[in-house]
Amino acid sequence: MTNPVATPFDISSYDNPETIRFRKYATGTHLIVHGAEVETGLTPKEIAWQKGKARLYHYKSDREKKYSVPVLIVYAPILRPYILDLVPGNSFVEYLLSEGFDVYLLDWGILGPEDEHLSFEDWILDYMSEAVQSVLSGSQAEELTIFGYCQGGTMSAMYASLSPEEHLKNLILLTTPVDFAPDDPGIFGLWTLWTRNSDAYFDPDLITDTIRNFPEDFFKRLNETGTSALGPLPSLASSYLKTWNRFMPGESIASWLAVSKWVDDGTPFPGEAFRQWIRGFYQQNKLPKGEIELRGQRIDLSKIECPLLSIAGSKDFICPTTQAEPVVDLVASRDKKFIVLDAGHVGLMAGPVAKEELWPQVRDWLNPRSN
Repeated sequence: MTNPVATPFDISSYDNPETIRFRKYATGTHLIVHGAEVETGLTPKEIAWQKGKARLYHYKSDREKKYSVPVLIVYAPILRPYILDLVPGNSFVEYLLSEGFDVYLLDWGILGPEDEHLSFEDWILDYMSEAVQSVLSGSQAEELTIFGYCQGGTMSAMYASLSPEEHLKNLILLTTPVDFAPDDPGIFGLWTLWTRNSDAYFDPDLITDTIRNFPEDFFKRLNETGTSALGPLPSLASSYLKTWNRFMPGESIASWLAVSKWVDDGTPFPGEAFRQWIRGFYQQNKLPKGEIELRGQRIDLSKIECPLLSIAGSKDFICPTTQAEPVVDLVASRDKKFIVLDAGHVGLMAGPVAKEELWPQVRDWLNPRSN
């Protein structure tokens, strides 16, 4: 694999949102992003279905479809999903299309105060169910693969447990937390440690009762506060950019600017869903115990029987391997595989390890399971 150590304007395989933010603000990249138009999500697509703010996108391709089973990508509602279609040449969506897959993506949209009561019941039982039906109808397929990334993977696993024999051919989970309170979250389980131990350390009501939704720019505010002394950096950042642009390909610069934009391009997270996420998942760890209920339907991961591929990063701050690996023991699938790559949360999808290892492994796993 390519050396994971990055230049100031490059993406490392070890990158996490925190490392991107640190370098973004330390080098003044945030000033470039703020003043420049960074084009992302350029792969041609059309809206196949919509509900509220959510959109299901169907990507267009000139290449003949090689596989009859379409792929539905489900990302987390808290950040924008264009990390999966970052820039031309560094796009997972573009890669899948080039390999002959029929690709859809569920974008939860940018929510507002009027959406504060949206919950996981709404997202999984209503939105995901309708999106899946739209994929099957549009592709004229009987089955589909669901590819869940981060929190979107957790939601995908929950959906799969409720419809174990209905149209689900394969389930792929990337950096997906399932056991939210492992005995040893490791040095990368920062979010786990922060939200653990009930309301004594973190009470979600203090946020949602006051501002209704978890703010989309929460982490951006923290970083801008911590780097307020770096005001004179526009010239420094410009100098860096000109220097590196002389010998770095344009794709590298474009990828760096795009991912720098993405890490702070959040969406408001509905207050009700935020309460559920912190209390039910992180603080009470109900999912692996089978104690999550959605409108009276219990989420039992042992009901998942379809082929499963779960992938985690050994340097992931958001979802350490100890949170991701237990899904292999919880599901009833006979065909299941867990892979750990030497990468961080962002590096897995946008760094060198993505093109060299992750994307080809997903393709190779799907190949015999998509017809």
